[in-house]
Amino acid sequence: MRKNELLVPASSLEVLKIAVIYGADAVYIGGEAFGLRAKAKNFTMEEMAEGIAFAHARGVKVYVTTNILAHNYDLDGAREYLTELQNMKPDRPDALIIADPAIFTIAGEVCPDIDRHISTQANNTNYGTFQFWEKLGATRVVTARELSLREIRQIREHISDDLEIETFVHGAMCISYSGRCLLSNYFTGRDANRGACTHPCRWKYSVVEEKRPGEYFPVYENERGTYIFNSKDLCMIEHIPDLLEAGIDSFKIEGRMKTALYVATVARTYRKAIDDYLESPEKYQENMPWYLEQIKSCTYRQFTTGFFYGKPSEETQIYDNNTYEKGYTYLGIVGPKNEKGMYRVEQKNKFSVGEQIEVMKPDGRNMTVTVRGLMDEKGEPMESCPHPQQIFYVDLGMEPDEYDILRRREEEAIALD
Repeated sequence: MRKNELLVPASSLEVLKIAVIYGADAVYIGGEAFGLRAKAKNFTMEEMAEGIAFAHARGVKVYVTTNILAHNYDLDGAREYLTELQNMKPDRPDALIIADPAIFTIAGEVCPDIDRHISTQANNTNYGTFQFWEKLGATRVVTARELSLREIRQIREHISDDLEIETFVHGAMCISYSGRCLLSNYFTGRDANRGACTHPCRWKYSVVEEKRPGEYFPVYENERGTYIFNSKDLCMIEHIPDLLEAGIDSFKIEGRMKTALYVATVARTYRKAIDDYLESPEKYQENMPWYLEQIKSCTYRQFTTGFFYGKPSEETQIYDNNTYEKGYTYLGIVGPKNEKGMYRVEQKNKFSVGEQIEVMKPDGRNMTVTVRGLMDEKGEPMESCPHPQQIFYVDLGMEPDEYDILRRREEEAIALD
C-alpha cells in the first residue's frame, strides 16, 4: 500500500489556511489567470506567496492550477506567468497542474524546479497515456473521472513506482467527458475550458417545437422532472480501503468554489477516515456513522460513487431539482483575541446574542456554545451582526482557537426565521 495524500481545494488565502489546519497534506489553488475557476476569488501573487509560506511552515504542499486549454493568444502570457511562479519568494509552488501540452512544454522550460502534474482535463484514461506523460517529465497524472477502480489498479500495474496517481474522491461531478464542456460557451460565451463555466448542466430545460415558438414543453425523464444533466456529488468516504488498495497516491477533493465550512468539513472527515483505517480497519468501520453524519453537514447534492464500480445508472442523476442539501449555516472563522478577551470574526451569515451555535474544531470536536456577547470594531455592544462581511468580536463563554469555525444547524436557522 502506497503512502497517501489528502489533496484539498482552496478558493482564497483564508480557505487555504483552513484546509491546512483541518487536515490537508496538500492544497491546490488557482492564480488570477490560466486556471479553470475564473469565478473563484483566486490568489494574487502576494497572496499565493503568503499561502505557500503558511502551508510549507506546517509541512503541507501547494499545487497551482494552470490547466486551461490554451489558445494562441494565451501562450505569451502563460510564459510570463509561469516565470513569476518559478521566481516566487520565499517559497515557490510544489507543482503545477497542467492540461495543455503547450503549457506543459513552457513550464518545463521556465519552471525547472516545480513538478508538473497532468490535469484530469487531459483525458487520462489508460496506462499508455500515463507512460507518455512520464517520459515527457510529469511526476503525477490525475485520472479521468470516467475510470473504474479496476482500471486504476491496471494503470498502477503498468506504470513505474515513481509516477504518482491522483484521483477525485469527493465533490461535484461534471456532466461532460473529463470536464470538457461546450454548453457554457455555446449558451453564454463563457468558456468552461478556459475557466468561466456557468454550470448550464444545473439549469432547467424545456423543448420548443420549430413551428410553435414560445411554447415550452417540459422535458421528462421517468416523470421525475427536467434537470436532465444534473449529477449527484461524488462521495467515497465509505470506500477508503478500495481507494488505497487501487494504488492511488493522492485523494483529491473537488471544490475550488466552496466555502471554508465545506473545505473544513470535508478535509477533517476524510483526514480522520484515512487515519482511522490505517490505524485499524475495525476503528474505521466503527466510526462510519460519524463520517457520514459529518460529510452530510455541509452542502451537497446527494451522493454517488461515480464510475468507480462500473458505469453509472440513471440513479446517479437528480431529475427533480438543482438545489443542494444543507445541514449547517456558515457563520464565520474565529480570529485573534482582542484586549477584552473577545474573538475577532468576519460575518458570513447573521447570528445574534443568545443563540446556540457550534464551534467546529480541527481535531473532530463540535462544541455547542451560547453567544454571550457581540461587539463591533469600535467596542460598542451589538445584539446581532447584520451586515455581510462585518468585522466584530464575539464572547462564546469559552476559549476557542484561531481558525475554529462557527456554524449553526440549518433547522435552527429556519426556526429563527
